[in-house]
Amino acid sequence: MRSRRAPRRLADALGPFTARLEPASPLGAVQRCWAQVVGPAIAAHAEPVGERDGVLQIACTEAVWASEIDLLGPSLVAALNAAIGTTALRSVRARTAPRTSGVERRTFG
Repeated sequence: MRSRRAPRRLADALGPFTARLEPASPLGAVQRCWAQVVGPAIAAHAEPVGERDGVLQIACTEAVWASEIDLLGPSLVAALNAAIGTTALRSVRARTAPRTSGVERRTFG
């Protein structure tokens, strides 16, 4: 009788499939690494929503976060370019806008 393998987590099973569905663009690459690069405080209040001609557009929950992103712009661009392995980003443009993900980000534990 053959032994049965333990079930895999759904996220692990779908990982290779969903990776192929993500857009091969600077925006897609930034969205994948955003939280790790900017940290949980900024990621909870700002998210990349667009990229055009090297300008990363970031939607922020409040004006104070948009101002903070603008001030951090050059260092964010350098860190994000390093994380995605390219020099595609030249600047950031932050604005106040509702979250596009529709999901509130919360930290557990």
